[in-house]
Amino acid sequence: MSTSTAAAEVSEDLSPAEYVAKIVASSGTSFALGMRVLPPKRRDAMYALYAFCRVVDDIVDEPDEEENQRKRLDEWRHQIDLLYDKKPTHPIALALVDSVKEYALPKEEFVAIIDGMAMDLGAGIRPADQAGLALYCRRVAGAVGMISVNIFGVAPKIGPALAVAQGEALQLTNILRDLAEDAAIGRLYLPVDLLEKYGIESRDPDQVLAHPNLASVCRELAAQARQRYREADALMAQTNRRAVRPSRLMLEMYRRILERLERRGWKDLQRDVGISKARKIWVFLRYGL
Repeated sequence: MSTSTAAAEVSEDLSPAEYVAKIVASSGTSFALGMRVLPPKRRDAMYALYAFCRVVDDIVDEPDEEENQRKRLDEWRHQIDLLYDKKPTHPIALALVDSVKEYALPKEEFVAIIDGMAMDLGAGIRPADQAGLALYCRRVAGAVGMISVNIFGVAPKIGPALAVAQGEALQLTNILRDLAEDAAIGRLYLPVDLLEKYGIESRDPDQVLAHPNLASVCRELAAQARQRYREADALMAQTNRRAVRPSRLMLEMYRRILERLERRGWKDLQRDVGISKARKIWVFLRYGL
């Protein structure tokens, strides 16, 4: 298989478990905090899931010909097929073999993640309506959640709804945080029907971000994200607190990013709203123990 940026930084002399742990460690991801509160076997499963997500995301984000990117994503579709036949060849897929059986990880959700990444190829996603945006969120974030809740051990009657609510909350927050960064590479995730609602006719990312009515679009999406955070809160309250600790940590981290975005407003889009290390530690102590 072709090598992504994340995988290129990792020696293939490592065992599959060491390989995925190295990707997590080198990524600097905030998700690492949530994974560290898990028991070792569940943590290792999450490391492998994160490494998979990171590698397929890198395929789409790295400069390359679209045809080659699609080929590389198809190689990962093949690895997922091999994974469920217990015959994968890539270290990340090998690191997932035991977890697939032990935690009943759904194959279709791995495929959905790849499908979501493929939506960013070429000209990139331009959702016609909020249903299209919801589909994108379901694939790139909700599918990760659907696998994660099985690894965490969340009750089946709660897990799927929590995965979808939290996935959409986090992905909408990401979209609102990264408006300028995405526009710089020609991406725009704001749905057309919402742009038209507020009189924004252009589909050019730079022109959309410069429009005086952009704030109205962003406020409406932020309100949707807040509603999804509330839904996730309600679902977490109905299940085992220990099982949802990783989910709670990520929810609280991203909720604070959304709050900072709303305080900053929607004009100075380049201004950083990241969470300080001290604040991350506070959230970890408050919700991770």
